[in-house]
Amino acid sequence: MGLRLTRERSGGVGTVGQLARAGRSRVTCATGAPGPRIYVGAALGLLALSCGIVWLPGQTRAADTAPPNIVGTWKGQNNTISDLKGLRTWDKTIHITEQTDRRFRGYFTYSAGTKTFFGVIYPDDTTISWVASDSRGYNQGRILGPDRLAACYIESGIDATAGCSDLTRVSKTPEPLKAAGK
Repeated sequence: MGLRLTRERSGGVGTVGQLARAGRSRVTCATGAPGPRIYVGAALGLLALSCGIVWLPGQTRAADTAPPNIVGTWKGQNNTISDLKGLRTWDKTIHITEQTDRRFRGYFTYSAGTKTFFGVIYPDDTTISWVASDSRGYNQGRILGPDRLAACYIESGIDATAGCSDLTRVSKTPEPLKAAGK
């Protein structure tokens, strides 16, 4: 069962979200039984319950499900640009070693050493961000699939650089940091 909205002035059918923005509306249950003419407000909740619907404002799919698990070893190519080093492309491997709900930790190794980071998965279950304590920039990314993500690094200032990696998960069991480089 659901709610169907018919706007008195313009006609047409809309969703519950449109109902909240529509103002004065005529509401019917999905069965087609006409509902009372109402002003959107408290009566909406009562009508929704009478149609067998429970809906809370602000409730989203992400609140109902666990965030995606991104723990593992991810590999791909990193493409960067900067004034100091120009255009560069190299292989990149990152290890996300732990995740608690939307929060995660990991590390990667590069020419200057190993860098640890921590980050979050946004409530949209797609957007990710991470930072390192000893870095002047940050990574912003997107989960593109269960075993694919994109991550872009941005840093301003004297060492300004920008770059993105398209990464594929090659293992769901990352190499622990203390074993890296042995």
